[in-house]
Amino acid sequence: MGRTRYVVGVDFGTLSARAVVVRVADGAELGAATHEYTHGVLDTALPTGRPLSPSWALQDPEDYREALRVTLPAAVAGAGIDPADVIGIGTDFTACTMLPCRADGTPLCEVDDLADRPHAWPKLWKHQAAQSQADRITRLAEERGEPWLARYGGRVSAEGELAKALQVFEEDGALYDRADVLAEAADWIVWQLSGELVRSASTAGYKGLWQDDRYPSPGFLEALAPGFSSWAGKVGQPVRPLGTRAGSLTARGAAWTGLPEGIAVAVGNIDAHATVPAAGSVAPGRLTLILGTSACHMLNADVLREVPGISGVVDGGIVAGSWGYEAGQSGVGDVLAWVTRSAVPASYERAAADAGESLHEHLSRLAAAQGVGEHGLVALDWHSGNRSVLNDHELAGAVIGLTLATRPEDVYRALVEATAFGTRVVVEAFRAGGLPVDDVVVAGGLVRNPFLLQVYADVLGLTLSVIGTEHGAALGAAIHAAVAAGAHPNVPAAAAAMGSEPEAQHLPDPSRTATYDVLFAEYRELHDHFGRTTPAMHRLRALRRAARDRHRR
Repeated sequence: MGRTRYVVGVDFGTLSARAVVVRVADGAELGAATHEYTHGVLDTALPTGRPLSPSWALQDPEDYREALRVTLPAAVAGAGIDPADVIGIGTDFTACTMLPCRADGTPLCEVDDLADRPHAWPKLWKHQAAQSQADRITRLAEERGEPWLARYGGRVSAEGELAKALQVFEEDGALYDRADVLAEAADWIVWQLSGELVRSASTAGYKGLWQDDRYPSPGFLEALAPGFSSWAGKVGQPVRPLGTRAGSLTARGAAWTGLPEGIAVAVGNIDAHATVPAAGSVAPGRLTLILGTSACHMLNADVLREVPGISGVVDGGIVAGSWGYEAGQSGVGDVLAWVTRSAVPASYERAAADAGESLHEHLSRLAAAQGVGEHGLVALDWHSGNRSVLNDHELAGAVIGLTLATRPEDVYRALVEATAFGTRVVVEAFRAGGLPVDDVVVAGGLVRNPFLLQVYADVLGLTLSVIGTEHGAALGAAIHAAVAAGAHPNVPAAAAAMGSEPEAQHLPDPSRTATYDVLFAEYRELHDHFGRTTPAMHRLRALRRAARDRHRR
């Protein structure tokens, strides 16, 4: 018998990275390690001390390299395997996270004279300060009848690559000119490991507006801003399908990871997309719902449908050979974290500690004891703006129905329900676009909250199956590594052999679903009023910016 073969998947998240060692034959996870980023999210100031404006979210690329150096050796050691038996490495990343780089891959923030320039640092996916640029891109695309716009739900996202690049071009043109490459982090980390700069079909399609083998035309880019057609040259690397080999692990990459030089390095992936094969959701009709700091809704189909309000549909964007549909919510875990951080008195903290619970566990237990509608509230889950289906990051959250009797657990439950209602809006958009959603597989950090998952099942009226691994994205990255290394012929075959089995199900309760139908109608009325009819939230955001600017002067 030959030696047992293994692959490694590395998932780069918002606050940490995790690596998992996986057996190629059956997907057994033998070792894992997690590393918290030293600098986390830079949203108030640069490491130099320079303050940042509201809606900025940056990161330090050295955190990514450090995560490789820490997690890979630890995961392999924990697995108790010989590193020589590892045949491939796959990675996934948050997206769009954009790094301005030199031609050799050096991030501009690591160039001495640029460290104090905010635009030199990687813009994290949740950087939303390019909303005005995104709005202009959308308006121009509508005026010109650009055919690609409908594939992004009719509106370009402020979280996407083009809007962020245009912000750099307009606000720090000299720095933009010094950037030889505007790299998606998912592609940059592969570049660091293999020495090969290629674009993933996933990152290029969903975040770079790559459709039908091309980016938006030079004429369109010049109409946005004279000279901006240079953008295509800064992102114009070869686009390769998911599951293919980007290159081989270099000596430097081997030194960082402890893995053998020359093994396969898979084309990079987006974290939510990598989770789909790990969850066994490559077939049409099964929605993969990733619930973490934000939410992503991933769906494969055999047909192309242009669905208003979704984040994008890309040929081969999730699995080669299928049309991959993506939608999302900018905040779920972040919204609930806001409650525990800003809306809970000390008495609740003491009660949680006395019960041996976290604040989330404490509030979830109290909220679960209520009947549907008992709190008398309905909320909008837009604390981080709205990604789908309104695609407007100038929107804000709201809680309607507050009284002097309202308690923290009431607000917590209302916001859990609001995030579930946001997912229902997405599901209804898919169905209205001719795409069936038959059941849901859930992954992400929030699967550990059974109260939240039951609310989602009841609101959607669908069975929720919970992915059978804590490392869905990293397992998915490992599945792609196995294909890139030639151990499986394609991603669906690798997913069948290596994907996880659901470990639990949450069934909808018909009586609760019926009551949620009534509450959802109230949510939709508020959703459409504040999201489509009145610009009140936009005016408040503008007022806040003006007030902060006056205060700083």
